[in-house]
Amino acid sequence: MFYLEWRRRVAHAAGEGYGTELLNEPAPFAGDRLANPWIALLPLVLVGVSNKLFTILIPRYYGASHEFVPSVIGDPAPVVQEVSRIAAVWAVEAALLVGILAVLVLSWRTVATHFAESTKPAIGGALLASMNTASEYGFGAVIAALPGFLVVANALGSIPNPLVNEAVTVTALAGITGSASGGMSIALAAMAETFIANANAANIPMDVLHRVAAMASGGMDTLPHNGAVITLLAVTGLTHRQAYKDIFAITIIKTMAVFVIIGVFYATGWV
Repeated sequence: MFYLEWRRRVAHAAGEGYGTELLNEPAPFAGDRLANPWIALLPLVLVGVSNKLFTILIPRYYGASHEFVPSVIGDPAPVVQEVSRIAAVWAVEAALLVGILAVLVLSWRTVATHFAESTKPAIGGALLASMNTASEYGFGAVIAALPGFLVVANALGSIPNPLVNEAVTVTALAGITGSASGGMSIALAAMAETFIANANAANIPMDVLHRVAAMASGGMDTLPHNGAVITLLAVTGLTHRQAYKDIFAITIIKTMAVFVIIGVFYATGWV
């Protein structure tokens, strides 16, 4: 917050403000009546409530695992999917669909009037985000398969403290892959057993291990080639020259909080 306030004062002193030469801004509201605030908030509330309900109901409906035969040529073996691994993703997607349907029902006339034009930037933004994320995951998978990855992993594994080891490993791999989720996924897939064994030996709760990994993943993934950074700049119409220094500062400051969390845990034992 100190950093953001300092940047706000610098921008204000330079005469910068919202609404000057911005790109990708929505068209000004030309209607004569706004929707009731409660109606406007209802889709957001439905997304949150539906997410919680689907998170509970999906495992109950499908059980511990779900088996299906993929629709491909030949005679493939059935695919068995552990529901616990994907229930959260299914729940979010279903909740977002509920929110979209609520908007269509509550504002059909408004949506139908501009549907064709509005879907163009929506589809473009969705494709940009999905392709960026997919390419980063693919890049990360290639990195994980290279011999040099083992050298990096073994070097990082020499850090003695379990939490510092995990934090540095996750954020380093996030930087290599350019993706927070990709770096965390690769780190946990390759070294989860080592992390857990070291944590158990040091009597560190799994909750702390999880939180440190999640927070650390948002550190070095802030490099310029990160998919989220590229998507953010494309959506806001800004360039790396204009915005990257602030993105870098905020994400690095946030990642430094990981070591504060580690210090608080060792000092107090709080989870």
